[in-house]
Amino acid sequence: MRSGHRLGRRFGWLWGAYGTSALGTWLAFGAFPLIAIQVLHAGPAEVAALASVGAAVGAAVAVPLGPWVEFRRKRPVLIAMDLVRCAALLTIPIAFALGVLTFLQLLLVSVVVAAADITFRAASGAYLKTLLPAEDLLVANARFESTAWTTTIVGPPLGGAAIGLLGPVATVVADAVSYLLSALGIRAMGGHEPPPGRREAARMRAGDLLDGWRYILADATLRPLFFNTALFNALVMAAQPLLAVLMLGRLGFTPWQYGLAFAAPSIAGLLGSRLARPLVTRFGQHRVLVVTGALRAIWPVGLAFLGPGTGGLLLVIGVELGLIFCCGVFNPVSVTYRLERTANDRVARTLSAWAVTTKATTALLTAVWGVLGSLLGPRTAIGLAGALLLATPLLLPRSSPFRRWAVRSSGP
Repeated sequence: MRSGHRLGRRFGWLWGAYGTSALGTWLAFGAFPLIAIQVLHAGPAEVAALASVGAAVGAAVAVPLGPWVEFRRKRPVLIAMDLVRCAALLTIPIAFALGVLTFLQLLLVSVVVAAADITFRAASGAYLKTLLPAEDLLVANARFESTAWTTTIVGPPLGGAAIGLLGPVATVVADAVSYLLSALGIRAMGGHEPPPGRREAARMRAGDLLDGWRYILADATLRPLFFNTALFNALVMAAQPLLAVLMLGRLGFTPWQYGLAFAAPSIAGLLGSRLARPLVTRFGQHRVLVVTGALRAIWPVGLAFLGPGTGGLLLVIGVELGLIFCCGVFNPVSVTYRLERTANDRVARTLSAWAVTTKATTALLTAVWGVLGSLLGPRTAIGLAGALLLATPLLLPRSSPFRRWAVRSSGP
């Protein structure tokens, strides 16, 4: 990313809003399980349900919201989703203060937040494509990616300190406030937003809910990337709880060592995101997408060989450094590739379908790998996930759509 590349005041507000809400999210990282365990005395099954069921149901709730967002101005939707998340999260400290907080409320809030997250992402992608010219999309997405990794580094340690001083509910308040500040920042952007396209039918039909998936599956380059992204993310996330069990249980790592093993390598994501644009400029978008997409799949299998002590800790850090660096390059290139391949009047539906599938697949495989971990042991299940990840590069787009278009255009 070349220094000093300016994307305008309105993008600056959007970027600032994203950074604020991302920091709030990472400050509150792990707050819901902690509240469930420390305040509500929930068991392992309830904590697992909070993570998997909340995400899965939230994804289902978000399904009709993608087509709904498509035919509305995106900036009001962004503000509304921020305010919905803020209001939902604030019910937790209020209920806690009144002594009426329940596990069901935690679950319902996690569903609302998950659905609003998906809707916000769909609307923000569609809005970004109207806000910036195509040649600036990679710069913008790389800045979002670098901000995401920066807040990943900063947020959890600050959140942990806040939880230690004020309790887990305090970080939920901080997360809610971050969404309010994000809404105010997006509101302050001003400017004119192009009117959305008009719906052909006056009312939404049941078949309209599948428009995003139809569009993805009909595109020869989006389709493999879609399956690759959903499967890769799900397999990586499915192994994380088992890795925690292995490190904090059998191998005897302390919580600070476990935190360090995943926080320190996030610096590689920041570096990778800053290299995304220079690499694309030199080698081309498609080549960078395929190479980094393949390289990111080779690292996780190394976690199956994790041992105790300093050597084991260095192994985890090394694996995560390689994985996160490749993801730091791949993610903004992939997001830009997807935006460029999607028609303006299909962006919200496509991004919503993409996010719904990714969240639902992650929830499903997390549950499956929990069972496999119980049957085969954590190490074997982690190794199986790593072995399956080695096959995911086969799902990457095999040739550049722009190259094929150029060949067709040069014919007689």
